[in-house]
Amino acid sequence: QVQVVESGGGLVQPGGSLRLSCAASGTIFRILVMGWYRQAPGKQRELVATITNSGATNYADSVKGRFTISRDNVKTTMYLQMNSLTPEDTADYYCNLLSTSNLFGGPTTTWGQGTQVTVSS
Repeated sequence: QVQVVESGGGLVQPGGSLRLSCAASGTIFRILVMGWYRQAPGKQRELVATITNSGATNYADSVKGRFTISRDNVKTTMYLQMNSLTPEDTADYYCNLLSTSNLFGGPTTTWGQGTQVTVSS
């Protein structure tokens, strides 16, 4: 069984910064993709950023230039550095992991419980 746990959310003023962390644990043979998604009140969950096993990254247009996704491969931990935050970034942020548990198994996706980010003065 695979688990991911997010941390680092909180209240920050507009223009401020936060760093989110996502720690993966359990039976992980290979991590294929890790990603951050967010869901604002009354809105659908949306992609924020992803990072592949090879380090390739992808960002939503709304966060390009402000957010940076990174990964510590040894610790299977992913980070999201968020700068120049605006009230529009307020949401619950979720970690997503696409991984395999053995050499022959298919990929499975795992979601975390989410961490809340509130940007307000």
